Amino acid sequence: MSERMDAASGDPGSNLASIRKVFAAGGFPRGLGRVLNMIGTEADEGRVLLVGTPTEDHYNPIGSVHGGYLAAMLDSAIALAIYTVLPPGALYTTTDLKIAYLRAVFANTGPVQAEGRVINQGRRMLLGEARLTDREGRLCAHATGSCMVVEPERRREAGG
Repeated sequence: MSERMDAASGDPGSNLASIRKVFAAGGFPRGLGRVLNMIGTEADEGRVLLVGTPTEDHYNPIGSVHGGYLAAMLDSAIALAIYTVLPPGALYTTTDLKIAYLRAVFANTGPVQAEGRVINQGRRMLLGEARLTDREGRLCAHATGSCMVVEPERRREAGG
């Protein structure tokens, strides 16, 4: 999706409504969501649930799913949860991401779920967390991350 999610959905309403529309349409037709075999299954204010199906194409050289795959799922879950509480038109960017990897993931681990939640909302900085679990519900990785709201004038200065 080359446009932002709210613009692509055509929904003049909330960011939450836009995310729900994308999820209901079957997920992410382009970009990282497609590359990761990731779909969104639930979205509420301040919370999203993503499901990813890693394959051997996502393996690192030692034969398990690369930590970058898990990091991208965790970051996406946090960022989308944060998006649900922002006003339409607001842009944001991840400023930090801390991950604890707790269990190896393999293609036969099955679908993994990343549940992202907003845990603190300031005017410019928002903090979220995400838990990545396997099909048995075992915790494989946990992350906390912050996102900063980017003001329109700063987007122009940055070339955006």
